[in-house]
Amino acid sequence: MRPLPDIPSIPIVPSARAVLLLLALAPLALVVAATAPGAWIIAPAAALALIAVLVVDGWLAGPLVALKLTVPQDAEVGRGARIVLSAEFRTAHAAQPEAALGFDPRLGHHGALRIALSPAGPASVLAGEAMLHPVRRGTGAVSDLWLRWPGPLGLAHRQAHRSLDQTVRVWPDLGPVRSPQLQTFLRNAQIGLVARRIRGQGTQFEALRDYEPGMDRRRIDWKASARHNALYARENEAERDNQIVFALDCGQAMCEPVDGLPRIDRAVSAALTAAYVALKGGDRVALFGFADQPLAMTPFVTDTRAFSRLQQAAAGLDYTAREPNFTLALATLTARLRRRSLIVLFSDFTDTTSAELMVESVERLVRHHLIIFVTMADTELESLARAEPAAISDIAVAVAADSLARQRALVLQRLRRLGVDVIEAPHQAIGYRLIDRYLEAKRLEAIG
Repeated sequence: MRPLPDIPSIPIVPSARAVLLLLALAPLALVVAATAPGAWIIAPAAALALIAVLVVDGWLAGPLVALKLTVPQDAEVGRGARIVLSAEFRTAHAAQPEAALGFDPRLGHHGALRIALSPAGPASVLAGEAMLHPVRRGTGAVSDLWLRWPGPLGLAHRQAHRSLDQTVRVWPDLGPVRSPQLQTFLRNAQIGLVARRIRGQGTQFEALRDYEPGMDRRRIDWKASARHNALYARENEAERDNQIVFALDCGQAMCEPVDGLPRIDRAVSAALTAAYVALKGGDRVALFGFADQPLAMTPFVTDTRAFSRLQQAAAGLDYTAREPNFTLALATLTARLRRRSLIVLFSDFTDTTSAELMVESVERLVRHHLIIFVTMADTELESLARAEPAAISDIAVAVAADSLARQRALVLQRLRRLGVDVIEAPHQAIGYRLIDRYLEAKRLEAIG
């Protein structure tokens, strides 16, 4: 908790109660003027008396002695970050002071937050806390703090304003990585915490052993059997050190929100979850971001201890309100890959023109690599197409939504015919479905 610098002179402002009393004096002045014109001095005297009481009430509110604010340096998009405010006054207050915080809109909707203060320890010390809910990755500034506290009569408030110079770094959401379900799976799975040599599956040669009845005849090593005049079978080792690239489209369609967060943030969370599992399995992982041009590509990471490098790279992927250039991006990615890899492409599309360019680029990529295409199900489009129409305009909306949904289904079907594994699911499920597809590809030795 860091103490803020000294607060400057604090102005006194009228409360809503004082304003209502001043307004109530207006009819009284009219009555006096109509019934006793010679007593007109009563109305202004009453107003001056009320103003004097207001000033005294504000003075009795007492000055602010100390102010402390705790702001977290790091937060995750879509996750709450706690802010704590503590204020010490010279006198105790029966009514609760009010505080408000101003910040970058990426740290929360509307860029403002109210904090309720309540007694904490001594009567003159009040504290409160609130939660920031970041809606975008990046660095957001906490810029202003306002504090207002009432006098004993509630006719006046004293208030303080302080300009702040604090920032909060908003990282991708790693909640799925820390989830108990995933951690339990990793502890129990063969690709657990310790890399082990797994015989009997895979394509990498491990050893020869005597052939026994019941073994798969395709495992017989005929050359070795001919040399030793006995049947020998090959034992292979499960492949490791596969290359996995998570390619993230940061273009206009992926900036559209789904359940309050941009699609790209949902995709980044799913990609990091699957990347963590791949690193646990002994594979090499890289992150590639693009929009109208390639944005970033990390070197291949080989160990979970370097997972933070992927997290930092994902946090730096900016939101780009431009159409993605799939031709340039995927050509750049292909040029950087020297061996067959698993490429997980996160993207979305809104029109058939951009989808056509995407399909053409993926078609060239699928000749040399294994591709998984991940997109989030458009629940809003489905609800519009299935909604019960109440007017002619609703029918037009439903027809247009159904047409877009059909075009979307045709594009995904074209990708499947090219040999692309397509995942279309709600944003809550894409991470776990991607892990299932990755493990299935690894089991079938389809990557290397």
